[in-house]
Amino acid sequence: MNNYKFIIFMKRSKKYQEALKKIEKNKVYPIEEAVKLVKEVSFAKFDASIDLHLRLGIDPKKGDQLVRGTVILPHGIGGAKKIIAFVEDEAKEKEAKEAGADIVGGKELVDEIKKTKKVNFDIAVATPTMMKVLAPIAKILGPKGLMPSPKNETITTDLKKTIGELKKGKISFKNDDTANLHQTIAKVSWDDKKIIENFKAFLETVLKAKPAGAKGTYLKAIYLSPSMGPSVKTEFNK
Repeated sequence: MNNYKFIIFMKRSKKYQEALKKIEKNKVYPIEEAVKLVKEVSFAKFDASIDLHLRLGIDPKKGDQLVRGTVILPHGIGGAKKIIAFVEDEAKEKEAKEAGADIVGGKELVDEIKKTKKVNFDIAVATPTMMKVLAPIAKILGPKGLMPSPKNETITTDLKKTIGELKKGKISFKNDDTANLHQTIAKVSWDDKKIIENFKAFLETVLKAKPAGAKGTYLKAIYLSPSMGPSVKTEFNK
């Protein structure tokens, strides 16, 4: 049997090609210009998200060079997040509800998720004593990124503070296995000032999260892009 090699080219839509013409090739845009341009090149019929993409100078295969952390963006990222709180008693249930949790409970919630394998929330928080109870559904929550963890600060004894911060727009981030980091930071419909303030807050947090083991240039490239549309290479001056 003969062996054949095929090269597959991704054909971009006409709208994408037209939007791409508005971006100067190889130009790195100041943030103020980049934000305006991202809005122009977005061709979605809905209120698209604006995503930030960072190319980092790290080796993602080395555990001491991973970039991860949390940040409360000044203006959130748009859209309310549904929060579930796994707690052990009535006092904690009351605290979680007063803090704004959408779903609150204990073992009965775990049993329901284990039985149905369905999740109807965006973020899960838990008190430390509930982590053993959550073990049977770790394989359900884990792959969806919903398992409470010390790394994303969702295991807590202070439900009021944790849930309050999440409601204000606190997000977790980490690099992928290609040394890139992707994060939604705004909506196309927002005014430029809000988008820029979120942009700067996120980047400053990522800069502070630079691993001690990372050598050379840490932040290699920055791009902004709408949900539907081409990316814009962007400057960042602290």
